Amino acid sequence: MLDWWFTFFETTQHIRWWHPHDHVEHRGWDRRWKKGESYIGASIDAVEWLAELPPVPARLKFHAAEDFFATQPLQQARDSQALSAAICARIGFGEQVALDDNGDPRDGEMLHLARDTPYGCVLRSRFLLGKSCANAHDELSDEIGFNLMRHCYNEFSYLAQFLPSLYYAENGREAAPLLW
Repeated sequence: MLDWWFTFFETTQHIRWWHPHDHVEHRGWDRRWKKGESYIGASIDAVEWLAELPPVPARLKFHAAEDFFATQPLQQARDSQALSAAICARIGFGEQVALDDNGDPRDGEMLHLARDTPYGCVLRSRFLLGKSCANAHDELSDEIGFNLMRHCYNEFSYLAQFLPSLYYAENGREAAPLLW
C-alpha cells in the first residue's frame, strides 16, 4: 500500500491530503514516474513547511532499496517479512538543489522502512542531512532535525487515516477486507 501511494499521488491536492498543514505545492514528477506503476528512478519537486520553519522547495530522487542496502540482508529481511516496503531517496532543499552527475540531490538521504503487522504497519524513518555541507554539525540546527521528525510523524499519521480506503477504491488489485 505504501509503495502504491508513491505511484498514485500527483497533485497538490493529493499531497495536502498527506499533510494538510505542511505540504504547500506539488511541482511535479519527472518523466521517469509512471502512474500506477513505478516511482523508482523518478524525481519529484515540491514545497513544504517543516513545522515552524518557512516553506522550502525540496527535490527527491527515489531509488531501489538495493542502492542503499546490501543485497543479501535486504532479501533476508523481505523473506522473513521484517521488511514490507522501503521508500529510499536522495534529497535536497532550496531553490537551487545541488545535483551529482546522476541527477541525485547531494544534500542528504531519506529512508522509510515499513514492516506489516496484523494491525497495519510499523514505519521507521531515517534522514541523513547535511551531506553537502562543509561542516553539517555547525551548519544544520537541531531545530531542522526536530521539525523534520515532527513533519514525518504527522504526514504518515495523516496518511494512515485515508490510505487504506483510497488504496482499495483506486488500485483494483485486491478486494478490500470486510472490517466486520
